[in-house]
Amino acid sequence: MNERHIIRPGQGGDRDVFEYALLRVVPRVERGECINAGVLVYCRGRDYVGARTHLDEARLLALDPHADVAGVRAALRAVEGVCAGGPSAGQAARDDAGRRFRWLIAPRSTIVRPGPVHTGLTTDPAAETERLLELLVR
Repeated sequence: MNERHIIRPGQGGDRDVFEYALLRVVPRVERGECINAGVLVYCRGRDYVGARTHLDEARLLALDPHADVAGVRAALRAVEGVCAGGPSAGQAARDDAGRRFRWLIAPRSTIVRPGPVHTGLTTDPAAETERLLELLVR
């Protein structure tokens, strides 16, 4: 067993465990092609849930010239709204950060859907959200 990824008490410093999932756009389910269009990040230790999105319209239209770009953008904005909480989150505004994240990563058969959940360590989950957006989406 490789123990280099095991964090024991006192070894993590001021870093907290976070979870993240990519937001994928699958314009034509029958083809199985997708593009990454955002990232969701949840950090229980910092009571943080956030999403950052970026839609590459040219890539989307390359997969499906008839894709509903405005609809996809609206769906991505809705995810960001749920993460932000407040009135734009609708009924989810009453839920804590963890429940909002779990709801957003639940499997669904829509054009915008979450990918698998991954984990890491961070001192700043908001900065991690930006870093992952740059690394995996843009």
